[in-house]
Amino acid sequence: MSTEGHHERRTFRDNLFLDIKAASLEFLGTATFILLGLGGVQAGSISAGSTVERTMYYATSLGLSLLISAWLFYRITGGLFNPNISLALCLVRVITPMRFVLYSISQLAGAIAGAAILRALTPEPYNVNVFLATNINKAQGVFIEMFITAALVLAVLMLAAEKHEATPFAPIGIGLTLFACQLFAINFTGAAMNTARAFGPAAITGFPYTGHWVYWVGPFLGSLLGVAIYAFLKHSRYWNINPGQTAMDPERSPADPVDTFKSTLTQSDDTGARRSGSLTRPSASTDNRREPNGGLEKHGLNNSAV
Repeated sequence: MSTEGHHERRTFRDNLFLDIKAASLEFLGTATFILLGLGGVQAGSISAGSTVERTMYYATSLGLSLLISAWLFYRITGGLFNPNISLALCLVRVITPMRFVLYSISQLAGAIAGAAILRALTPEPYNVNVFLATNINKAQGVFIEMFITAALVLAVLMLAAEKHEATPFAPIGIGLTLFACQLFAINFTGAAMNTARAFGPAAITGFPYTGHWVYWVGPFLGSLLGVAIYAFLKHSRYWNINPGQTAMDPERSPADPVDTFKSTLTQSDDTGARRSGSLTRPSASTDNRREPNGGLEKHGLNNSAV
């Protein structure tokens, strides 16, 4: 019995059971990501260091946490840990609406659990909430979160949802994308790009900062923007723009540049000889009568590459 046939005969109850199982494991994965990632943020916040050093510490902690957690759960749930990624995958029909709803709930709950464990295990002050910098208004915050979320969404869609030779290594690219976005936005908005990441610590601490809605609206718009860019790339048949880019056959590599240069020189010399010969010889017909193949091989005129 084929796997496809087995999937086709699943009942709604069977699918719901699988969705609930996946959501429960997504809860565990999200809690792991939040605990590891924000644990590094908490450790960095109570350590001495310059602003640049702390920024690098926070970005590295969150980027590596996503890379590791996503790789651990990649073959189990997809390793999303983010309602905004779940929304994007639902819009492109990678996951069903039911799984999207269950995933979003489990991701928000997992973020709360991870943030609660972190608060219980580490000393005060608890410095892992995201908030807008004093020189950033709410509109700027929304658009910053939108663009960095769109970058993360596009990384997931192009590296994980799109199937190619590098797909098994998608968590590396996704983690590095988060790292880069953290470097850009962490000093402006905290670089949440994930409503669950913002919601978990805020719920534990009683929402101490105003403007929390920014971390719902911005990432939501980022999901839509990332999906729109992905849809444009798919509709444009992006794989035809630079074909063979993911090929692994060495024979499809560029030719030896030295051999290519020599071949170019040889062809140039042959072309020059033919042109000069046409001026000095009375006619090609004389040679054609005296030589095999009408003289075409000697003068290079029977070469299909010419």
